[in-house]
Amino acid sequence: MSLDRRGFLKCMAWAGTGVVWTVSGGVLSSCNLVPGQSPPKGSFSFVQLSDSHVGFKQAPNADVVKTLQTAIDGVNALPDTPDLMIHTGDLTHLSKPAEFDTVDQLLKGLKVKDHFYVPGEHDNVDDNGKQYLERFGKGSQGTGWHSFDHKGVHFVGLSNVFDLPAGGLGKLGAEQLDWLRKDVAGLGASTPIVVFAHIPLWTVYPQWGWGTDDAQEALTYLKRFGSVTVLNGHIHQVMQKVEGNVTFHTARSTAFPQPEPGKAAGPGPMNVPAEQLRSFLGVTRVDYKENPGSLAIVDSTLA
Repeated sequence: MSLDRRGFLKCMAWAGTGVVWTVSGGVLSSCNLVPGQSPPKGSFSFVQLSDSHVGFKQAPNADVVKTLQTAIDGVNALPDTPDLMIHTGDLTHLSKPAEFDTVDQLLKGLKVKDHFYVPGEHDNVDDNGKQYLERFGKGSQGTGWHSFDHKGVHFVGLSNVFDLPAGGLGKLGAEQLDWLRKDVAGLGASTPIVVFAHIPLWTVYPQWGWGTDDAQEALTYLKRFGSVTVLNGHIHQVMQKVEGNVTFHTARSTAFPQPEPGKAAGPGPMNVPAEQLRSFLGVTRVDYKENPGSLAIVDSTLA
């Protein structure tokens, strides 16, 4: 499948409460979590959640459990049950046992057929990811990387949040890169690929550590595929980029917003008035046309 045959990739991201993706013919599209509304018809659909930060209790959101539950309720209200849920990291805020207990209990209420995870840097505070790997990394390798196939699509979960220098970029490391090279080596070029990791695999803003320093090597192993979609979290805002046959999507958090790159002294929770929080957790629609030109972005908030 060549890039020009992919036509339009239409993305409607429920920015505050998750994203429902459908896959048909190797092309991903997504829909907002409107109760009672079916997602676009495809061979299957899956949900992306990110940056739940269970345990966070500060402004602007002192009840992140409630906003995560809102995401779960939105998914459960869909007429057609998604096949999978992918969480792109920072399930917890301080990787405490009680935080993992809470997020585990909440996500058990999500009516999907299977769950998959990658770690965020907040999931390996103090214990180098031991609790995360025991609870959410079963069947993974190393610090939490893994892959699986589902209805003709190859999914790859990567871990790029360990041994991070303060304010530094994410890192995959030689062992994981070698594993990735071998993992995709036997796949045909027409196989649709979905990669998911916590920190973006494209350089959004290196001054804040919003990127992965060895991502380019990983991407060289994926360039021969006609349809590659990379899903990330970490920066708590929706951004998209198309580079060759690779389309990048960075999701917002279910917990709190972060400032736009360079528009604050540094990254971190962006304090907004309580009455405005819902306007930062809303619906974003992005229409992609796979040829030169600007992206059409329309935001619809929850306010």
